[in-house]
Amino acid sequence: MPLSNIFDIAGSGMNAQTLRLNTTASNIANANSASSSSDQVYRGRHPVFAAVQENILAENYGFGVLGQQAVGVSVEGIVESDAPLERRHEPNHPMADEDGYVYYPNVNVVEEMTNMISASRSFQVNVEIMNTAKHMVQRVLTLGQ
Repeated sequence: MPLSNIFDIAGSGMNAQTLRLNTTASNIANANSASSSSDQVYRGRHPVFAAVQENILAENYGFGVLGQQAVGVSVEGIVESDAPLERRHEPNHPMADEDGYVYYPNVNVVEEMTNMISASRSFQVNVEIMNTAKHMVQRVLTLGQ
């Protein structure tokens, strides 16, 4: 694998973690939003990632699919959580339905904070990988001096 691929792989990881941070922030921001029906209430969203594969031997040696190598991460989409919504009996709430129930999102703030910390640390790791690769390239360039 060429050294330049490291930047592509780390960059795709940083893009994925940025999307993960954005969806987590959106979930936290809407955690306490209320609705009068279960159809209109906010549902937690989560990104779905997949490893981007590259055929090693076909590229390097010109024959069949014998090995796969991960060369980054792609975002397959964003899915809504299928966890049950929270239904509370609050007859005095302005958003209450005719039975006095208010619907709240299926967002667990503690779980979302954990996701935020994990995404932030994963982003940091990718930044460190890029910095290390940059230093390696700089050292290689100074070998001839």
